[in-house]
Amino acid sequence: MTAKVRPLGRSVVNFQALRQRLVGRCFICELFEGNPDFAHHIIYEDDSAVAFLNRYPTLYGYVLVAPRRHREHVTADFNRNEYLQLQEVVHRVGEAIRQVVPTERLYLLSLGSQQAARPLACGSAPPDVPFEQQQLAALNTDLCLDLSEDEFADLAERLRREMR
Repeated sequence: MTAKVRPLGRSVVNFQALRQRLVGRCFICELFEGNPDFAHHIIYEDDSAVAFLNRYPTLYGYVLVAPRRHREHVTADFNRNEYLQLQEVVHRVGEAIRQVVPTERLYLLSLGSQQAARPLACGSAPPDVPFEQQQLAALNTDLCLDLSEDEFADLAERLRREMR
């Protein structure tokens, strides 16, 4: 069952400074290597994929799904079975988001760049985001939701429970 979400403020994030900190490294690979600077709230993992909350969400319930092996192309770097296996995780994550977060629309995006990150993304547009702003809200990377560490942890736990 979905929970009500308090009105969330937004803050500007300096993504240029964050990219400079990465200096050609993949933040997902850094996450897998246990680098604490790139830790995220993981909601699901198996031998081939991981799903975790976006640290800088534009929408509440924004989850990134990434393969465990470093991949740069959303289709070309996968054989058919690997791709379908990853899409199964995306489907399960999407359904968990729909059950936990007030959702008007679920967005699935293939984001990233060979120059930075390569995750697939699931984002939920809550019902209070006006229709005209939903798709742009998902892509507006300058303004991120202000979530406390407790709010991230609570959302991650509710999504983990739903994924079980």
